[in-house]
Amino acid sequence: MSHSVPFLTLLIILPAVGGGVLALLALDKRLPKELCDWLAVLVSLATLVVAVVALVTMREHFGGFQLVSNHSYTGDTLGIRWYLGVDGISIFLVLLSALLFPLVLLTGQNKPKPRAYAAWLLLLEAAVMGSFLSLDLIVFFFFFELTLVPAYFIIAGWGHDRRAYAAVKFFLYTFLGSAFLLVGILALAFIHQSQTGVLTFSLPALEHTHLSSSTEILLFLAFTSAFAVKAPLFPFHTWSPDAYTEAPAGGSVILSSVLAKLGTYGIIRFDLTLFPQATRTLAPLILTLAVIGIVYGAIVACVQRDMKRLVAYSSLAQIGFIALGTFALNEQGLSGAVLLMLNHGLIVAGLFLVIGFIYERRGTWQTTELRGLQKVAPVMAGVFTLFMLASIGVPGLNGFVSEFLVLVGTFLTHRWWAVVAVLGVIVSAIYLLWTYQQVFHGVPKPEDEKTRDLSWPERLVLTPLIILIVFLGVFPKPALDRIDPSVTQLVTHVEKATGHDQPSVTTKGTAALGGQP
Repeated sequence: MSHSVPFLTLLIILPAVGGGVLALLALDKRLPKELCDWLAVLVSLATLVVAVVALVTMREHFGGFQLVSNHSYTGDTLGIRWYLGVDGISIFLVLLSALLFPLVLLTGQNKPKPRAYAAWLLLLEAAVMGSFLSLDLIVFFFFFELTLVPAYFIIAGWGHDRRAYAAVKFFLYTFLGSAFLLVGILALAFIHQSQTGVLTFSLPALEHTHLSSSTEILLFLAFTSAFAVKAPLFPFHTWSPDAYTEAPAGGSVILSSVLAKLGTYGIIRFDLTLFPQATRTLAPLILTLAVIGIVYGAIVACVQRDMKRLVAYSSLAQIGFIALGTFALNEQGLSGAVLLMLNHGLIVAGLFLVIGFIYERRGTWQTTELRGLQKVAPVMAGVFTLFMLASIGVPGLNGFVSEFLVLVGTFLTHRWWAVVAVLGVIVSAIYLLWTYQQVFHGVPKPEDEKTRDLSWPERLVLTPLIILIVFLGVFPKPALDRIDPSVTQLVTHVEKATGHDQPSVTTKGTAALGGQP
């Protein structure tokens, strides 16, 4: 469904132009710093407004792509098109990105070289939007790779002691994984051209390419290598604890909440659509890696005394849950995975922001050096508690709904993987409660007694996250009403391509749960 107003193009152009203007303004030292700060915030807020309008404009209960922009980009010679579209799977990732970038910009105005910092963030937002919206595989690859550049400079330029090492490691890992993705895209397009005589990189066209079983598996692995590193999925995660820890607080938010979702989104959007048979064949392998990641991430998080690394390993476990729901290959599991991408993004953003506020006050995020902050900063303690409980999956908060759907969907198709994954939920409660107890309980140390509570601007930044975490925990229906039609359409596509119907709660799943079919 196309639309006369190019909402999706605006979502990319606004932050791209804003970042370019800020980069030019950074060369003029006479301009007031506050002017550039607020220009960046206004551009990101305008992008958020466009994203919200796009959501409202979309038809509900429709699973296909909407607000489509499809224009020739290189002509017929190269077959590349400016092809953008959004559906129930991608719209909430677009909204998540549009929400988090202005919050990060608001918390980064006191950094050195704030104009350059804001310019890199806006360029990163444009690349992220392009990745979530592109339906042409070459355009997607361009934006997917473009995210590396601003992310690298944000880590290397404004990170902590080992920032250079973390930035290079992040860049090399993800760049190497993406090389396989480019080879896979070109191979798929050339195979399609040999069958139809038309060179195209359009996703709807390429999904009709006829592939042998071995070719489909090889292409699946080529695509998934890039997405698994970006997510990151175990065992491709080793860059993430360093990058999340050494990045500035805002960089940690974007890396974990937004860039990580590019990997899981890529698996859902491209692997399941283009390689359904390979997806089903290799599902046990990915499910096993997901469960290992859940348990491993939870266990390693238990021994961390560095709060940033703890959240990094906790995120590894949550990415495992997203992969678990995705490769359950039924509606409950996949809807839970898509919703968990949104919910995890909100939760981990809140955790990293609070940890950043603690670091600004105390100069550390080591649990061994903090004590009794609840006494001197009760609002900060309360906010951290909310984010912590949401991450654990307490009913009434957003983490519970998505994890429940993932576990139900996985239990129907891969029971023992779901049983093992429950261990990760239990262990997450242990390490998060233990961390809270160490940092916020007890008698404050002399240096902790001077810790000030959250300021009103800081509370204002955290308020949207708190509202959404509670709202989506109590009333997830508006989000699921958008997600479910697109998920149903994708699951139906996989089932038709593989000739295998997966059980669901509403049909065969009732028998699997002990009820009547």
